[in-house]
Amino acid sequence: MSFYLNKYEDLVVEFNNKCLWITLNRPDSSNAYSTAMVKSLVEVLKYADVDTNVRVIVLTGAGKHFCAGGDIKAMKGKTGMFAGESNQLREAYQAGIQQIPTTIANLKTPIIAMVNGAAVGAGCDLAAMCDLRVASEEATFAETFAKVGLVPGDGGAFFISRLIGVGKAMEMFLTCKTFSASEALKMGLVNQVVLPNDLKNKTEELVEQLRSLPPIALQMTKKAIYHAHQNDLNSHLELMAAYQGITQRSSDHFKALDGMIEKNKPDFNHT
Repeated sequence: MSFYLNKYEDLVVEFNNKCLWITLNRPDSSNAYSTAMVKSLVEVLKYADVDTNVRVIVLTGAGKHFCAGGDIKAMKGKTGMFAGESNQLREAYQAGIQQIPTTIANLKTPIIAMVNGAAVGAGCDLAAMCDLRVASEEATFAETFAKVGLVPGDGGAFFISRLIGVGKAMEMFLTCKTFSASEALKMGLVNQVVLPNDLKNKTEELVEQLRSLPPIALQMTKKAIYHAHQNDLNSHLELMAAYQGITQRSSDHFKALDGMIEKNKPDFNHT
């Protein structure tokens, strides 16, 4: 657990009861991305995903907001991740911020976005990359790339369009409109909307639901859903046959069966 005690620039990391809480920590900039934040986030996520002690990951923002996306001051000053000429920017995107969607997409560990305030641009995309989203009633969502003359270079169009459909994604990206938490819930952008004071508790309840389930089956089910969304039926069924062969002979499966028969709560610890 010493890894999580390290200091990560622009990030706060806390491990508690098999859940890793990651907080974007630039509150004075509404948690806009910095180069250091991107690097820290990718490093922590990759490590946590191979740590069998971590069953669930929660991602949130410090202060009033979740994440403001790109740093406007850095854009204007052509500094940080916005430094260099066109080809340098292209390479920096691939080596930098685009590592976030590829890392999250490859996670086997369930990840929850706890959206405490504004999720704007790449910040909205970050929430969409997660498996589940719990939002405060005070949260807002907006895709504002076009407003500043940019495209969603972090892959947001990929995730948002799959999450809420092409038509609604077009509305978000082409109008740059800000959506309330209740509107986000209605269009399927978030899974739950709760009172601000209940946000942490409701997220913890969801964490406990996930943490109490057999982790091998949960991880493979997550992978199965994403695979089904992007592949044909035959290849999906072939993969599911392999996954079922693994899960049906796992210790988790037999512990779960014993728990149902004996009416007790199984312990799925693997460490």
